Amino acid sequence: MRIGNSLTVVAAAILISASAANAATRVLYDQDFENPAGFVNNGGDVNIGRTVNTLYGGQPAGFSFAQAFTVETLNITGSNRATGGAAFGTGYTDPSGKAGNFLIGMLSNRQNDLLGLSFNVGGFPFFNLGVDITSIDLSTFGGPFVPQGTAGIPTFQFTLFDNPSGAVTTGSGTILDQKTLTGTESPKTVVDFTSEVIALSTLGNTNGNVTLQIDLLPGSGYAGFDNMVIAVSNDSGVIPLPAAVWMFLSAIGGLGCLAGWRRRRATA
Repeated sequence: MRIGNSLTVVAAAILISASAANAATRVLYDQDFENPAGFVNNGGDVNIGRTVNTLYGGQPAGFSFAQAFTVETLNITGSNRATGGAAFGTGYTDPSGKAGNFLIGMLSNRQNDLLGLSFNVGGFPFFNLGVDITSIDLSTFGGPFVPQGTAGIPTFQFTLFDNPSGAVTTGSGTILDQKTLTGTESPKTVVDFTSEVIALSTLGNTNGNVTLQIDLLPGSGYAGFDNMVIAVSNDSGVIPLPAAVWMFLSAIGGLGCLAGWRRRRATA
C-alpha cells in the first residue's frame, strides 16, 4: 500500500472513531483563562484582590465560580505589569508556551483554597475533565509558599459532588467520584505542565446537577492550573477533538481522495 493511501486510511479511521465518540459527548466548559475582565497586578504578577468569578464569571454566559479563600490569577507573561512589579523580580517563564498570559494559582494550607463550578450533566454517566497543572509560587502576599530549597510537587484533587439544588457552590454533601492529579517539580517561576484527562463518574446524582470542586492538597505549597475543558460523555475520558485537529484529519483524507481521483483519471 502506498504511503498516501495509508495516511488516508489512518485519517479516515481516526475520523470515524472520533466522530462516534463525539456524537456521545458534549462539551460543557472550555476555558484557557486568557480573558480576565479587569486584571490588576496587585504585586508580583498576581491579582489577589479580585476573585476568579469577578475575572472569569460569565465566560461563557451562565457559568459562575464559587471559591473559598484566595484563589488567584497569575500573569505569566507580565503583559499587565504596569504596577505591582514582577514575580520574584524577574517574572514567570513558560518554556512550552501552553500557559498563554494567565493561569489560576491556589494555596495549600489548613484553610484550603477551593474553587467550584456547577453543571447539569443530564443523563451522561461520565464527567471528563481535561486540565494542565504546574508547580509555581508567589513572591508576594506571604509567599513564597513552596518550602525553601525545593521545587515542590503539586497534587490537585478533583471531586464531583451531587448538587440537587443547582446552587453555585464549592461543593459539599454526597461525593459521586474523586480523583487526584500529581504534577512535577519545577523552579518557583517556571511553568511545567502535567496534562491529563480525568474521568469522574456521575452515577448516583439526584437530578443531573453536580459541582466540580478543585482543591490543592496539603504539602503541595502553591501550584497552578490552566486550559480546562469539561465534557459529559457516555465514554470514560473522552474530550472532543479541537476544531484544528478535525481540519487536519479532514485535509489528509481529502488529499488522499484527490490523489486517488487523479490516478483513476490518468489510467482512464
